[in-house]
Amino acid sequence: MQKRILSLVSAAALLAACASEPTPVESTEIDYGALISATDLGRRIEALASDDMMGRAPGSDGGRMAAQYIADEMKAAGLEPMGDNGTYFQNVTLSSATVTPDSSMTITQDGKPLVDADQSTNAVFWTKRTAPSVSVEDSDLVFVGYGTVAPEYGWNDYEGLDVAGKTVVMLVNDPGFATKDEDLFNGDSMTYYGRWTYKFEEAGRQGAAGAIIIHDTAPASYGWDVVSGSWTGPQNDLVRPDGGASRTHLEGWVHLDTAKAMFDAAGLDLAELSKAASAKGFEPVAMPGLSLDATINQTVSTVESPNVAGGIRGTTHPDEYVLYMAHWDHLGDSGPGEDHIYNGAVDNATGTAAIIEIGEAFNEAGAPERSAIFVAVTAEESGLLGSAYYAEAPLVPLEKTVAGINIDAIQPVGETKDILVIGYGSSEIEDRLDAVLGPRGMRIEPDKNPAAGYFYRSDHISLAKKGVPMLYADGGIDHVSKGEDYGREFGEEYTRLRYHKPADEYDNSWDLSGIKQVTEILFELGYEIADDGDDWPNWYDGNDFRALRDDMRAGETGN
Repeated sequence: MQKRILSLVSAAALLAACASEPTPVESTEIDYGALISATDLGRRIEALASDDMMGRAPGSDGGRMAAQYIADEMKAAGLEPMGDNGTYFQNVTLSSATVTPDSSMTITQDGKPLVDADQSTNAVFWTKRTAPSVSVEDSDLVFVGYGTVAPEYGWNDYEGLDVAGKTVVMLVNDPGFATKDEDLFNGDSMTYYGRWTYKFEEAGRQGAAGAIIIHDTAPASYGWDVVSGSWTGPQNDLVRPDGGASRTHLEGWVHLDTAKAMFDAAGLDLAELSKAASAKGFEPVAMPGLSLDATINQTVSTVESPNVAGGIRGTTHPDEYVLYMAHWDHLGDSGPGEDHIYNGAVDNATGTAAIIEIGEAFNEAGAPERSAIFVAVTAEESGLLGSAYYAEAPLVPLEKTVAGINIDAIQPVGETKDILVIGYGSSEIEDRLDAVLGPRGMRIEPDKNPAAGYFYRSDHISLAKKGVPMLYADGGIDHVSKGEDYGREFGEEYTRLRYHKPADEYDNSWDLSGIKQVTEILFELGYEIADDGDDWPNWYDGNDFRALRDDMRAGETGN
């Protein structure tokens, strides 16, 4: 494996290399740390998280400003445009729907109002159908446990139940979280079946009229304020050919206290039923006397919001790629108020700044054997939409994508002795990461909160579901001088006070050393894979995505 550096190459030669065929340069050991600048990382994070970007909502003026800024930075970093028609932009068309104030969702008991959803403190609701008005009338409520159909676990919460015209009420997360049984689903680690995205999708497949998830902070891994802040205002989605007809008429969340009142009114004990729902063989339970009436009026439009992509061409295997991905969007501007802009500094100006910095470092280090593509995706906060679009319309072939690295929300905790791998035990990329960390005296630590399902909550999963080996790594918590308690408390405070809130702002007092450390490590990791044309890391044996990758590789090699 060769390692290259351009310390003696003139700027003119560098630009020429970017504009024409890549030119290998003198081989030497790369000082990876010297090629990653904390100053540049801070500058880009501050710019992306500034009030000028207005929270970077897809389709907004601030979102367009952010996308152009990223493209300009990629160009300045020496990356070639990898988007549509020779640009840095891969255009993604989204539908944008905003529920209007004259909408209503009412849970009735024997025809009398029991719960009037206020889109704030007790319930939030919306629809994925794109009609200007969608209604549900006299829809009986039925509790379906976790709302899961998982044949590999021998689990079917809908077995024998016809939910046509009914509204299903569900628990968040998996049965394994509730029981702590390691043999039930994935134990304390959330599977995709525990994600709200899956539960709403499955309710639609079952033909339900409405789908409601009961919020509970521990299994959801976030408070009610995240729910009310994330699911109100404009809601984006990929443009669906069927106009959303495959989804239920209404999707929503109810606050735990509201859910308890609903179950009490139906003569049911939510705690007892939740326990029963965590055992195999649970049967759905009708909620006597309770029904849903709702009218969802909404303004619906389409907005354009691009993925932004730049790259560097490899010298020996230019048709093979290492992928870096981070989402650039956040929640936008909520309107009047003292602090109403969701700046998204940690989430995810940090990751976006990191992939630009890594792209620049690739360029300065010299083209490796393989190519590299750096994709800042849109609409992650709306349900991983930009990465889902990329997975269906990749800018480079997925079968030629050797490995991918996703960077999402690096916290400014400072340098650590560890690096977290979300979904630890998934792919052989972890072995390569371990080799990078060893000489630094660092270690891999599994995600400290696997119950939160972070492996299914960021953009790498869109590519993983297609078979591409992906790594989602994040900064550690074992601070080099202050220890694990400090790092853990730092992360918990961020989640409690700033995650998906206007308080997620850049501060010049941030300790950028840890963000630099993570960026440097992931640069070295990807560059080493890119510069070894024989290395094709795969998912570990037994991983859910291994067969997809094996089939993909077999098609490429003819085996």
